[in-house]
Amino acid sequence: MLLALGGIVFRLWYVQIARGAEYTAKIASGSRVNVRIPAVRGEILDRNGIPLVQNRVSVDVDFYLPDMVRAYRQQNGYVPQLEDSIRVHGMLRETKINDIEKIVRETVIPELEKFSLAADYNSDKLKVHYKNNFEVPYNYRQDLDYESMAVFSERNLGLPGVKVTAKPVRQYVYGALGAHFLGYVGMPNDLDKLPDIKKFDFYDPDMEGKAQIELYLNDYLKGTPGARMLQRNAKGVIEGETGITEPKQGANVYLTIDARIQYIAEQALRAVGRGAAVVVDPNNGDILAMASVPSYDPNKFIPAIAAKDWQELNKDETDPLLNRAISAYAPGSTYKIPIALAGLRKGIGERSFHCSGGVTYGNKFMRCWIADKGGSHGGLSLSNAIKVSCNAFFYQYGNAAGIDQIVAMGNFLGLGQKSGIPLSGEAPGVLPGPEWLAAVNPQARWTSGLTANTSIGQGDVLASPLQMAMVTAAVANGGTCYSPRMVDKVVAQDGAVLLQEPFKVRANLIAEGGLTAEQIEKVRLGMKKVVNEGGGTAGKARIKGVEVAGKTGTAQFWRSGVKDNHTWFLAFAPYDAPKYAVCVIVQGAKSGGGVSAPVAAEILDKTFALDKPPAEGEEKKPFALAWLDPAKGNFKFVESVDFEREIPAATKITDDEETGGDGEGASSRKSQENKPAAPNVRAEADERGRVKNTERKPSAIDKFFNIFRGGGNKEKKEKSKPASPPPPGRR
Repeated sequence: MLLALGGIVFRLWYVQIARGAEYTAKIASGSRVNVRIPAVRGEILDRNGIPLVQNRVSVDVDFYLPDMVRAYRQQNGYVPQLEDSIRVHGMLRETKINDIEKIVRETVIPELEKFSLAADYNSDKLKVHYKNNFEVPYNYRQDLDYESMAVFSERNLGLPGVKVTAKPVRQYVYGALGAHFLGYVGMPNDLDKLPDIKKFDFYDPDMEGKAQIELYLNDYLKGTPGARMLQRNAKGVIEGETGITEPKQGANVYLTIDARIQYIAEQALRAVGRGAAVVVDPNNGDILAMASVPSYDPNKFIPAIAAKDWQELNKDETDPLLNRAISAYAPGSTYKIPIALAGLRKGIGERSFHCSGGVTYGNKFMRCWIADKGGSHGGLSLSNAIKVSCNAFFYQYGNAAGIDQIVAMGNFLGLGQKSGIPLSGEAPGVLPGPEWLAAVNPQARWTSGLTANTSIGQGDVLASPLQMAMVTAAVANGGTCYSPRMVDKVVAQDGAVLLQEPFKVRANLIAEGGLTAEQIEKVRLGMKKVVNEGGGTAGKARIKGVEVAGKTGTAQFWRSGVKDNHTWFLAFAPYDAPKYAVCVIVQGAKSGGGVSAPVAAEILDKTFALDKPPAEGEEKKPFALAWLDPAKGNFKFVESVDFEREIPAATKITDDEETGGDGEGASSRKSQENKPAAPNVRAEADERGRVKNTERKPSAIDKFFNIFRGGGNKEKKEKSKPASPPPPGRR
């Protein structure tokens, strides 16, 4: 007995004294919870350093589900189970999993309801989350208001597994401005494959880019995650923080976009229901603005878009998610510009052709637009044919140049191929020719009628507004074909430049294309006549004090049997020293000269106003960027657009040309349109996830502090609410 008693005493001494520190450390470590802190993404700024995308703080309520299960077991001695099916080696097996929904509904929600802090949730989503990602905190509520946050802090509810956390979330500063190229972020699709998921007790993942710039430059934008060490008490309740490693912010991305010009372009496009505009610098290929309407607010996608909002966006037949600036459509008569260059390369620039109202190819009489008005253009030179946009001239001119020259010039200009900009969904367009036709239809044979149709930008031709803007830039600058550039540089938080995108010249029409400056000037002169001479098709594109050159286009198109013309306008200005090249497309309009040209002129007019010095004795006012609500789309047929600008006088302002009335020039191919990838969608609350008392009544303390916040009763607050929200501040 003495030996046994001595053995017990020795064991107690060994455990409590000799190895006491070691076992104490183990107990402490068992009560600590290592939580990953998501990284802070870098900002996206315009060329002048104006932030377009930032981060803000969201105060969220997270459920640490394993802690809830542990606490339930300690309190009740068991954990409720439910039947579930899992797939093992390809076979479905019945198994039991913890009934997390019952645990939350019985232990957590009632306590939250006492203080009106409960919110509706999707119980099925909760169960799926626990089954697949139990180590990831379940995000129960986002963006707590001040009052709710104060109650959580004041009451110290002490609920196992319930944690209030401040998180960085994405903020698109000006709402819908630039939404189609900025993109949006969301949760990773496959959490199991994340490299560091096993290093933490609870894993709060980083948001990742899902579309456009956010996706393309995700590796630069994502930062370095941090870690938080939490202390759990004997009851399993997380009661404090013992240590923290702060996350580091990712690099900042500077775009070539000018936020002011982007704002101007988006505002101008709101005069129509569906369309796009691209503004580029013809001297280096920088994209200064890329606008598309209708549009959407990417803030709705953060951290996940509500199911009803996502459904509404997808049901909208005007396609607000579609970036029309990089989608491809029949370019109509704007395509006569590359055709003109192809003929110059062939050496037929000095030839004239006669328009008697149309031209016959085979057994088909292909009419000029003027035949519908009972007229003809007669003999025309290249510049004058561009001015009046004569179809009959270009039928003959294109065939004289030959389809091989047309295809070669298209390749120089980047037609029929993607440009390489950092955006998903860019359409390559179609540059038709014999080889292309053999690939899509081996039994078909290329004919002169197909060349004629191609020469007026109809038939199988497809091009995007971005591509046609780059064509305009090449003509404007005298023959240098730049690749479009959207990203300028990527800069780390310490100022180090991680990436500098250079200007890229894809071709030189003089050095490589065999043209001369004098030949290119013939095309420039024709575009100048389009806007500035009587009888030109775009008199409404004139701007006071600036000489504009342009080209109109109207491609016949039908939507569900209803006429839905695609109308275009290309422009560059000033004529002698171009600073801007513009392409505008409007869907569902009468003509390029009556609709697209005024939109382009509005963009140019207000853009040039940015550079105007203030009047003597006045200070230059900064451009006022403002929050933009999403532009709403519609299918109204637009007869004309008037911005009430003062248009410099000319002998005659002519509306645009129309393609042949019998439809021989109508587009035979469907447009190439692409939408971004699907985002994270937040499921709607189901019946089992409905809670009571979701609206918290303000306490006396709330009402007291509300006085100092300028608040009053709810009715008064609603009356003072602005019609549209102001741009959010910096984080």
